[in-house]
Amino acid sequence: MAERLQADGRPLNTNGLLRQYLPKGTDLSFYSQGELDKIADSLNTRPRKTLVWRTPLEVYAEVLKKSAAGPSTHQ
Repeated sequence: MAERLQADGRPLNTNGLLRQYLPKGTDLSFYSQGELDKIADSLNTRPRKTLVWRTPLEVYAEVLKKSAAGPSTHQ
């Protein structure tokens, strides 16, 4: 699994983005849920090169839309 994480880069990049807000070892109990939600919103609405400059939120919405539409009949 570690090889996959390093080869892929996305999890490492996401961790790096998260560390801009919360340094490694940060005690999250000092943050309110609202503060953590703002950090999550900021990260989820930030365009990513690995997502062809779409945001994680946009990609997730596409997945949900496809899932709600049901299985594809095209092969």
